[in-house]
Amino acid sequence: MKAPPFSYLRPEDLDAALEVLAAHKGDAVVLAGGQSLMPSLALRLARPAALVDINRISQLTGIELRGDRVRIGALARHCEIAQSDLVASHLPLLRTAIGHVGHRGVRNRGTFGGSLANGDPAAELVACAVALDATVQLRSLRDERRVAAGDFFQSPLETDRRPDEILTEVLVPARRPDEVFGFRELSRRTGDFAMVGVAARARLLEAGLRDLRLVVFGCEARPLLSKAAARLVEGTPMDEASARQIAAAVAQEMDPMADLAGDASVKRRQARALVARLLMEMAHG
Repeated sequence: MKAPPFSYLRPEDLDAALEVLAAHKGDAVVLAGGQSLMPSLALRLARPAALVDINRISQLTGIELRGDRVRIGALARHCEIAQSDLVASHLPLLRTAIGHVGHRGVRNRGTFGGSLANGDPAAELVACAVALDATVQLRSLRDERRVAAGDFFQSPLETDRRPDEILTEVLVPARRPDEVFGFRELSRRTGDFAMVGVAARARLLEAGLRDLRLVVFGCEARPLLSKAAARLVEGTPMDEASARQIAAAVAQEMDPMADLAGDASVKRRQARALVARLLMEMAHG
């Protein structure tokens, strides 16, 4: 199939792009990397009146350290994140996860902001944003607002971004000296979306893991930030028995969607195994 007809606009600055979105009143879409949008257009799953190409807007680029947070511009390519020494030092979870995103061609064009704005619950960067307690910044002609990543993703391919808004940047807390991270996913092939995945951040103290943010992704309508894992890890020395106990609680907390990769019981069993292994890896630094 071919894409339906649409107007193509390529504004040079952010205000001009926002004016276009406001004028089209929800009937325009934003083009960044296009790795999800272009297939949707080709299959006529998306039928916008206008396509707004934001790739020339310099305000949306860059990766920099701002105090105790890392600012990642919406147009930062996946390959930039993979090659950034700043990301490797301050956001090692992102550095690990980015290698699981698609293939080289996808990483060369795909953008961090585009991945989050698309809101696919099987996307690695969506899960990492929640695990890292990132903040998403949105701009419109009306105002500017910040939304916690945990509140931003609402359902498959649905986020809190309004039709007249552009996701401009993401602010991510930088690594603290006592923090450890973990990432695991199960996919059919390298580069495929995860059938089940786990991303986590925690403090590693003499008493064990603390302040755990563990996210299960790829099998629910949105990333699951596990309350059970955060509760049970407190005051618990991490050994194989406790890791299995916490993993079992996470599995019961889940509400997996059945698909071609398996039913709910399969997803819970896979997640239980991934979580137990991840917790042991994190506990040993």
